[in-house]
This record gives sequence, structure tokens and C-alpha cells, in this order.
Amino acid sequence: MATKNVEIIVPPRPAHFVGDGFRVHNFIPSIFNMQRMDPFIMMDYNSKFNFGPTSTPRGVGVHPHRGFETVTIAYQGKVEHHDSAGGGGIIAEGDVQWMTAASGVLHKEYHETEWAKTGGIFQMVQLWVNLPAKDKMSKPQYQAIANSEMVKISLGENGFIELISGNYQDEKGPATTFSPVNMMNAKLNSGGKAAFNFPANFNTLALVIEGKITVNGQEEAATDHFVLFENEGENFTIEAMEDSIVLILSGEPLREPIVSHGPFVMNSQEEIHRAFDDYNNGKFGYLED
Repeated sequence: MATKNVEIIVPPRPAHFVGDGFRVHNFIPSIFNMQRMDPFIMMDYNSKFNFGPTSTPRGVGVHPHRGFETVTIAYQGKVEHHDSAGGGGIIAEGDVQWMTAASGVLHKEYHETEWAKTGGIFQMVQLWVNLPAKDKMSKPQYQAIANSEMVKISLGENGFIELISGNYQDEKGPATTFSPVNMMNAKLNSGGKAAFNFPANFNTLALVIEGKITVNGQEEAATDHFVLFENEGENFTIEAMEDSIVLILSGEPLREPIVSHGPFVMNSQEEIHRAFDDYNNGKFGYLED
């Protein structure tokens, strides 16, 4: 099989705050548009940031979602969240929160109360994963994926792969998805190497969470840099130049119309208008701020 080459490696853009609790660099859609990265239609990356202690947890107040899933991956820090469909809980370090907004929920997320009292280094990724048209108005659901539930695939002295969804080698991750979505952390020791294989047409990327890597033995990517792969070839390798953590994403594009407005991502402008009407008419339920 042919090598999947790097299309481009980009550094993070200047950070901005979402609410007062998430200091993020946006990669999708500000650098790479939704169509190019489908089904990954939004990526905010909260690189390491030291939040001071507070008795009032920082975060984002009640807001709606429809038409996609939100996936929050916690690397450092803790997040508490609630939604109008009854989902909620605490995302601790190493955990993943996978919320299927689908037909519509109200959602809020804050730094976990006890963590906020002491503060510290906070580092997270939030993704929006698009839903197929046939599933956009399905019932909201929630997957709380503790780190202990993730599949850990040993690479011997190289390190290990932490599998969230999709497949690596002969293993399958715990998260269920509406379309093929591979999501995993490569946790590599210095000098460690990992090989990956995804279909040529899948949109594939890597985000260097920690450390520094070489891709296909040629191109270097440093901490907080985003690696986009070409939609040709199937195989690539990552080698850690120092102890590294790399988020790997590869998903099959839905190839359906994408019409987005704020917190709604649908297939037509008419559906966006309907989403606003439903939201304004209280059809997303109730959630206290």
C-alpha cells in the first residue's frame, strides 16, 4: 500500500477565550474548512494554560447544539457538564465526553468545582463530529468514556496507543459512532515509533499534544502543531523525537451539504431556520444556568 503523505503542517493561531474557562486555538474551521475536514467540522484546542484558583468555576453557560456530536478529550484538568437531555458528569484527566446533540440539547460546561478551587494546568481538545443527514434529528445521547475503559494497545518499548473509537490493528475502541471515525492517542516514548493505516479517502490529521515528532521519517511537527494528511495513500508512521502524545483522527467524509450557523450544523438553510424556531420555542428542553 502507498504512503499517506503530509499535505501541510500548521502552528496554532493566536488563542481566544470561549466563555471564561476555555482558552483555545481553533484549527477547524478557521484554518481548514468543514468540507475539507468532514466529518470533523470543528476543532478547538485548549493548549496548556495555568488557571488560578477561584471559588466560582470558569466555563461556558447554557447554549444549544443540533445536528452533530461534541467530543471533549481531557489531557489535564477537570470539566463538569450538564445537558437538557439528562446527561452530565465530570470529565477527569484522560477521560472523554462524547455527547450526541442530534435533534437538540441545551448544554453547559465548567471547570470542575473542586479543581477550580486550586486551579492548575488545563489542557483539552473539543471536537464537533458531523452526523449523517439521516441521523441529525435522532434522539440525543451521551457516552462517558473513562480512561480505564479505553483500549490500550502496547507497542512494547515504543509506548502504546490509547484507542477511543474506530480501529487500531485488531482492536476496537469503546465509543460508538454514526459513521466511520477513528480517534486515538499515540503515547510514545522518546525514539518510539507507531504505524497507522487508514483508507485513502478518509480525512486524516494529527495534533501534537506533547513533545515533538517526525512523520514518515521526513517532516517534523512540534508541540501544538496540526498535521494534515493528503487524501492519497493509506500508511504513515510517527516517530517521537522526545516523549510525545499525539491525537490521531481519521474519518470517512459524509459528502453531504453542510450548512452551519453558530451552534447548529444541518444540510440546508431551511433546517437552520427550523433549528432557531425550535430553540426559541423551547423545544430543546430546559437547563438552569
